[in-house]
Amino acid sequence: MQTNENKVALVSGANTGVGFQIAKALVENGYTVYAGSRDKQKGDAAITQLGGSAKALQLDITDNESIRAAVETIELEYGYLTLLVNNAAVSHVGKQGRTMEDILNSQRASIVPIHELKAVWETNVFGTLALTQAFLPLLQKAESARIVTVSSALGSLTINSNPENPFRTSFDAVYGASKTALNGIFLSLAIDLESTNIKVHLVSPGFTATALNNFQGTDTVEEGSIEPIRVALAEDLPTGSFTGPANFGRTETTLPW
Repeated sequence: MQTNENKVALVSGANTGVGFQIAKALVENGYTVYAGSRDKQKGDAAITQLGGSAKALQLDITDNESIRAAVETIELEYGYLTLLVNNAAVSHVGKQGRTMEDILNSQRASIVPIHELKAVWETNVFGTLALTQAFLPLLQKAESARIVTVSSALGSLTINSNPENPFRTSFDAVYGASKTALNGIFLSLAIDLESTNIKVHLVSPGFTATALNNFQGTDTVEEGSIEPIRVALAEDLPTGSFTGPANFGRTETTLPW
């Protein structure tokens, strides 16, 4: 059983970007942090910078064997998990080196190749849920546990259905709609688990410059990590929350579904 001094977290996609910043904040706040990375060498490089109690963990959330091995590792070493941060995601599977605008244009619902849509959803939706389901037994063994899933305000149907939203043309069928599906599934999970010891939260980093958007975001990765870090560290938020940075004229962090 966990103690206040021995909190254990797993962050998927922790070798770079927002995931790395979340892992760094958790280490600085006394967590033992498993930094998940598809490429073990990149994970090893990340933990040399994270220091402290960080541990590299090879993790491909689209590979059931990789997920199983990750569960076995943490179960063997600690026997429980306090916090799961679902951060790993992809924005496209097409040709590399394209601008964000080119990618979004190619992922319009009227023209996107279905195999590309399925490939992105395999990571962003199905892989994320598969990882979460696999770790539920270890989360249930913690005194209190949380699941924080990095989503996007781009997945909000309310925001995108507003004709006055200047960014609604960026709501593509591949990445944007994958976040809508992710939101729906994890709201369902929050309802499913609301009588248990596990809280479920969704959080948007905002328009952050990362590899997901060819580093064309308006916010630095440090700025974009502020709200995900706040949610990852908070233990008193109501389950089923969906929040994001207070920007673009918004003063509240709560996002509409």
